[in-house]
Amino acid sequence: MSACKLPAFGFAVLMALTSIGAAAQTPKGSQPAAAPSDVPAAPPTTAQAKAFIAERFKAADANHNGKLTRDEAQAGMPKVYENFDKIDVKKQGYVTERQIGAYWTKKTKDQMQKEDPIWN
Repeated sequence: MSACKLPAFGFAVLMALTSIGAAAQTPKGSQPAAAPSDVPAAPPTTAQAKAFIAERFKAADANHNGKLTRDEAQAGMPKVYENFDKIDVKKQGYVTERQIGAYWTKKTKDQMQKEDPIWN
């Protein structure tokens, strides 16, 4: 996988996991979660992946200050909430869109290195 597509792959993983987590949290009386086949395909480019993350981040950022608190992440981006302490390395009590992207890019690179150390 080329270095150009690496961030896109990381964003795609984040979005897929976030979408699945959000779909699994349906309130009582509502329709059941969508089947895994209903999850949209991963964005093919870095620009599309960034746009998708920006959209999810904007929706989760309740007070529109450009920062997600732990509560905002729990409500709108469950996978970010699960990894909040790893993403918030400066222990500021919030994470930014850039911090989320950096975390998932690093996580993706580490996973690729683990799976295929010769090529990565």
